[in-house]
Amino acid sequence: MPDYQAPLRDLRFVMDEMLDYPAHYARLPGGEEASPDVVAAILEEGARFAREVLLPLNQTGDQEGCLLEGGEVKAPKGFKAAYEQYVEGGWPSLAASPEHGGQGLPHSLAMVLNEMVCSTNLAWGMYPGLSHGAADALRHHGTEEQQATYLTKLVEGVWTGTMCLTEPHCGTDLGLIKTRAVPAADGGYDITGTKIFISAGEHDLAENIVHLVLAKLPDAPEGSRGISLFVVPKFLPDADGNPGERNGVSCGSLEHKMGIHGNATCVMNFDGSRGYLVGPPNKGLACMFTMMNAARLGVGIQGLGLTEASFQNALAYARDRLQMRALSGPQAPEKPADPIIVHPDVRRMLLTQKAFAEGGRMLVLYTAQMLDIVEHGPDAAEREQAEVLLGLLTPIVKAFLTEVASKPPTRGCRSSVATASSRSGAWSNWFAMRASPASMRARQASRPLTCLAARS
Repeated sequence: MPDYQAPLRDLRFVMDEMLDYPAHYARLPGGEEASPDVVAAILEEGARFAREVLLPLNQTGDQEGCLLEGGEVKAPKGFKAAYEQYVEGGWPSLAASPEHGGQGLPHSLAMVLNEMVCSTNLAWGMYPGLSHGAADALRHHGTEEQQATYLTKLVEGVWTGTMCLTEPHCGTDLGLIKTRAVPAADGGYDITGTKIFISAGEHDLAENIVHLVLAKLPDAPEGSRGISLFVVPKFLPDADGNPGERNGVSCGSLEHKMGIHGNATCVMNFDGSRGYLVGPPNKGLACMFTMMNAARLGVGIQGLGLTEASFQNALAYARDRLQMRALSGPQAPEKPADPIIVHPDVRRMLLTQKAFAEGGRMLVLYTAQMLDIVEHGPDAAEREQAEVLLGLLTPIVKAFLTEVASKPPTRGCRSSVATASSRSGAWSNWFAMRASPASMRARQASRPLTCLAARS
């Protein structure tokens, strides 16, 4: 079975020596909570959870896959228990505001944990992966009633969130969506339409799922200027805020994506589902960008996590696999051949993988600092400058790290040709970045961004 050791030494080097995270946290209001001892404890416990709880479920979850019955999905064996441990450990609330049940720590700490999760079990990590972004969208654009109903549940991980944008006929060009929202007598809206490639759209890990859905009102303008955003729960909350009656939301089918069979990537049907407007009418795309930016960073971290996992396992294989002798003479004369790590081209491939992993980690952690400053920085001018940098770096994190993540697994497979085609070799899990819907769409959506940058 593939192994993983969290790169704690590399993380500490970047955080402490290169980016001076202790001083960074000290400048933030409430940053004293993120003391070096607290940060070290979070990193070590996060590494333990990822390796001991999530890693053993990675290959079995991919082989078992999800089960769809009657519009409802059951995740692979062990996924729900792991999620319960995740919630009990307080991991979902790490960087959320205490006002809504969070711990108030900097966002960068949650991003470090996310790398470990993506390295050990990307499919599992996609279940809670969009909840923070959904909570952020509601925090910035939702009504007080919506925030009171959904935020604490999302922050604590009791409920999970999704982002429902893509439809069978449109992805990047969302102005073409056909999902409709018809006003209802109680002030809500009846949402009807189909969304595809919805990560964790239906599952049994949490007691409710909060869908943020893009749809058009009857009198909406054409194109992207006519898109509105709605919150559509799987179960309508009752008077006490607990899941009540089913809301006409169901999973029509599952996508079978290489390497992430353990995640329910769904075709979601909304059949007159009750939804509630988030933000102003016809301004849904602007509101959704709050969540999309969080998702972009998350997808980039997926790429980083897979790059690190691929490197570690390719390195282990190269040290173990015996093949021919080194050009300079036998390096392991007591063995019938030398390990392939002594061969120059294998070393080149491994060093390239390591360079991508370490460079990607530096990029993510620098971007995370900008996010911390935007959210918590005490100086207005510094916040403004950080926001500009964050706007520049976010699509780069997504585009670059998802693109390069497809290359290290290929290099890893070259070091392990015999096992590359075998499911037991688990290389398909690291090819998930090429095949997974979120990451594939991330790379595709990067092309228009590149064109826009070239025009500016």
